[in-house]
Amino acid sequence: MSSFRSNLRATPYREPGWERAALYLALALLAQITFLHFFTLRDATVSPVLIAVIWFAIQADARRAVIYGFAAGFFEDMLATGTGGAWTISTTLTALLAGTLSRGFFADSIPLVAGIVVLSTLVRDLTFWLVMQGQGYPPGLGALHFHRALWQALLNATCVIVLMLVMRYRERGLSEPK
Repeated sequence: MSSFRSNLRATPYREPGWERAALYLALALLAQITFLHFFTLRDATVSPVLIAVIWFAIQADARRAVIYGFAAGFFEDMLATGTGGAWTISTTLTALLAGTLSRGFFADSIPLVAGIVVLSTLVRDLTFWLVMQGQGYPPGLGALHFHRALWQALLNATCVIVLMLVMRYRERGLSEPK
């Protein structure tokens, strides 16, 4: 076996276990379908499902990120009804994008993760609406959806930044001697 292949296999990913990831996805789905739609800013809401997918994708290899993104999108399609697989397609591609963009960088870099969240939100919404348009959804509302996607990208990035800062504070508090 070549040195390159042995180094490639020896590189561990710091991905969370499937149990923890499934729990986060279930909680994100529950929050998204029950109460988060009451908290809007310019008709946009935070997408905890997308945040969970990006969180997993930046810590996992591409294959696992795609599987997780597929599962998240599939459950969103099942709960949304009438989307015809648009969430499955868009969330799967977004997981692949986020996982690819984060390769070679530190997953705890706040600016990098915030940038990935913004780009992923915009790509996911664009893909979703392209799939919906392919299914016959009227394309005339593109500007409205783009405006909402920009606000959602801002909300998602803000949420991720706050979560990362809280986690850093918590880690520092646990690691300091008392």
